Amino acid sequence: AGVATVDAAYIAALAAVPDGPAKAQGVAVGEASAAAIVALREDDRANDAPLVDLDYPQGTAPGEYRFTPDTPFAFAPKWGSVTPFALGASSQFASGPPYPLDSRRYADDFNEVKRLGAREGSERTAEQTEIARFWLESSPLAWNRMARAIARDRGLDMWESARLFGLMNMGMTDGYIATFQEKYVYNFWRPVTAIHEAATDGNNHTDPDPDWQPLVPTPPIPDHDSGHSVEGGVAATIMRQVFGTDKVTFDLCSLTLDAGDTCDDVSPVTRHFTRISDAAVENGESRILVGFHFRHAVVDGIAHGKQIGNWTVSQFMQPADG
Repeated sequence: AGVATVDAAYIAALAAVPDGPAKAQGVAVGEASAAAIVALREDDRANDAPLVDLDYPQGTAPGEYRFTPDTPFAFAPKWGSVTPFALGASSQFASGPPYPLDSRRYADDFNEVKRLGAREGSERTAEQTEIARFWLESSPLAWNRMARAIARDRGLDMWESARLFGLMNMGMTDGYIATFQEKYVYNFWRPVTAIHEAATDGNNHTDPDPDWQPLVPTPPIPDHDSGHSVEGGVAATIMRQVFGTDKVTFDLCSLTLDAGDTCDDVSPVTRHFTRISDAAVENGESRILVGFHFRHAVVDGIAHGKQIGNWTVSQFMQPADG
């Protein structure tokens, strides 16, 4: 479905360009560039990393990942072995491990997500529930939409925009590769499992609740670090570098709010920001409010993403004039 949508948009865009040598040469350059990238990535091991693994070994000890409710599989456990675009290796900027189960810091994170991320009986405010649902959508979709809006507002020309989106999407691709490497190394349980199994964690400050459920069903991937937070850290860092400032005022809509409130509706709900980094922080915070992640996974994820973003900008697509 995604390929069909892109193909239709491409045909429509080309139809708006007058036929002639310039159009033909542009198409030829684009097709040659695509062919070069496909050839370059031929042995990137993506085809060796199945997205669904029904036989992934579930953990049994406290803290070890096991399948989340209603998802009897692990998602992309080998994605960390895919060759990155910008990073030297998926583990180049490894984040630290999860907190020990018997620590007070773990208990604080546990009780926070238990309190704020629950489907029923949560202490979330109405705005926090909006934030939780607002940022549910695909990270590349949301951050590219944000970058398009800011690029238009700041008057970036075609070359500047090409550099922005090239850097962002290389960086975010590597962000996913790097976070999946982390996730399946630490193999840490998700809050929904931790809260159900808290009687086994050896921590006197956590209490089990076998009926607890997150606001939205948890994705079938280990907790640490938060991939959504990594993506936000990457994208926000690259935008700050390219725009030369963090102080950018913009409004953002979402595709995962209720019908009538989305980007596709007449009067969408928007979130207002005056700094790009604030959007990355709120994006990460949403994963606690929706019940998906412990705060430590979010904080480490944003920091991990910043490192990837800074590396990508410093090593690739440098302006020719320095």
